[in-house]
Order: sequence, then structure tokens, then C-alpha cells
Amino acid sequence: MIFRQLFDPVSSTYTYLLGDSGEALLIDPVYEQVPRDQALLQELGLWLLTTLDTHVHADHVTGAWRLRQRCGSQIALAAAVDAEGVTRPLRHGDRIDFGTRHLNVRATPGHTSGCLTYVLDDESMAFTGDSLLIRGCGRTDFQEGSPQQLFASVHEQILTLPAHCLLYPAHDYRGITVTSVAEERRFNPRLGGDVDIGDFTGHMNNLNLPHPKLMAVAVPANLRCGQPEGGAALATETPDWAPLTLRFSGVWEIEPMALLEHGATFQIVDVREAPEFIDRLGHLPGAKLVPLSQLTGRLDELDRERPVVAVCRSGVRSAQASVLLTKAGFGQVANLAGGMLRWRTEGLPVALDAV
Repeated sequence: MIFRQLFDPVSSTYTYLLGDSGEALLIDPVYEQVPRDQALLQELGLWLLTTLDTHVHADHVTGAWRLRQRCGSQIALAAAVDAEGVTRPLRHGDRIDFGTRHLNVRATPGHTSGCLTYVLDDESMAFTGDSLLIRGCGRTDFQEGSPQQLFASVHEQILTLPAHCLLYPAHDYRGITVTSVAEERRFNPRLGGDVDIGDFTGHMNNLNLPHPKLMAVAVPANLRCGQPEGGAALATETPDWAPLTLRFSGVWEIEPMALLEHGATFQIVDVREAPEFIDRLGHLPGAKLVPLSQLTGRLDELDRERPVVAVCRSGVRSAQASVLLTKAGFGQVANLAGGMLRWRTEGLPVALDAV
């Protein structure tokens, strides 16, 4: 089974990818991170079957609708929420298949009325949303939350899993990535040890936390599964100046043949060192030599209004150059996939002249 834990730094949200036999699920996708998630799915050769949200989030907008537009994936969310756009309403005891594996659905309300926990078939891992965080839990003061319900949910549906079961929350604000049933039974200050329902309820009812900053935007959007208000169509975000592919690293790449066909008006920036520019690999006709070590000091030599394609021997240094150019404000930047090695392998024209 393929497992990846992804992170959104703005909302401190963890998104989880599970894959088996070419099929995948995404748990708690984030709207802004959809290009990243789609790139990873493509690189791993996975077909996205379903997105699953653990609950209606108040601190970010889900990527469920956006991924459905791009991948045709089902949208799964608790039936109790009655959200618009859900294609698979989930109830306690449901099963979600992917490849030869599956997740079991457990209703764990309390943080909100529609919280779910997803448990892997062998009970080696579970995805708890905000019902149980690492040494904590989600608040219970909005979206029909209830400390009494949450206490029961955690103790009856999560902490009854095997002690070795790894628990993956929807958020962590300290960078901690995983815990276990055994740890939370013993060390969770709100729900573990000898804490009883009176202790827990008294604690939760006196948190006096401000509402999440994005709550007024995120909750209504998530009740539409992330679809923009008014049913707006998804605008294309793939650059239209060339046929490009987004890599999981966040770098846009152009294939050698596509560059040959479309690159007459592009700025080709070769970021190798000067001796490499005229070695046996040669360089692209019309390329400008700007070694990576000099790039940030020579940005004024490039036209910010024209697309830039960065090139090196294998595509590694030029990927770094692409990131630097993008951060410097260049809006149309791509990396040549495979660099000069790939260009020569495909028998495309080269130049050998000096700088």
C-alpha cells in the first residue's frame, strides 16, 4: 500500500493519500493544494477514486469539488451534514474500497455533529480528523459540537482500537505527524489517563477560544464541498503559453519536443557552467548562458514579460533555477524535462558554439 502524509502550511492541515493497485483515496484535501495532490497522483500512477473529509472544516476550504472536476472522483462526507455536492454520503459502518484494501467508517461526533474517523482494514492506522488530535482534541463549541458526545466518541470508537494502531489527525500546529492509541490512552491530557466525563466537560466548556479566522468563509464553502459560490466554473490554472506538466515539487516542466515546437519566442536560459555550455552535449540554439551561481545577480538581463525555460544537464539545477525565477517575480517559467541529456537522447538540434 502507498501512504503519503501531506501538509498545508497555511492551515496546518494534513492531507492523507492512500493507494493500492493503482487506485487511491485522499483524506481531507485542501483547495489550494489540489495541483500538488494531482501531480503526486500522476507521478505515482494512481487513479483517484474518492475524496473523504473527516468533517466540515472551519479553517480551510476542502479540495473535494475541485478534485472531482479534475479527476472525476467521488465526494464522501458524513450523511449527517447534508452538504450540497456529496456523491457518497457516509454512515457509521460503511466501507470504502481502494484496490485490495479498504477503510471502515466510524461516526465520531462531538467536535462537530458530522465527524467521521476512517480506520484501515487491518486496524494498523486510523484517520481521526479533529475528534482526536495529538495530545488534544477539537473544540466543541460550534457546528453542533458537544463535549459529552466527543468524550463518548473517542473512548468508544478510537481508543478501543488496538494499542499499536497509529492515529493520524487532521491538524497539528507543532509539526508532530503521528501518535498511537497507546500514547493517547496514557498521555492525552484531555481524554487519557483517569480523566472522566466531568473533567473533560468542565475543561472544554471553559476554553473560551476565538472562532477560526476563516470560519465565515470555510464553513459555507465546505457545505458545498468546496464549490465556489454560485456554481462558478473552475478556471484553468495550467499555464496556456506552452503545454506544461506540474511536478510534485511544484515546478512546471516542458517536454523537449514541446519546447522545439513552441519555443521560438521563449527565453532559453542555460544554467550550467561555461565549460559545460560547449562540451559534447552542446546547448540549445539561441540559449543564453547564465550559470545558476550567478542567476540572482543577473535577473535584469532577462525580460520579465516573456516566458523563460531553464535548462541544465539533467534538469536538477534548472529546476532550482525555475524556483528562483518564480520567487523573483517571473510569471511564466518552466524547466526543460530531463535537461540536455534528454534533449540529445531524442535527437533534437544542438549548437556547439562558444558564448
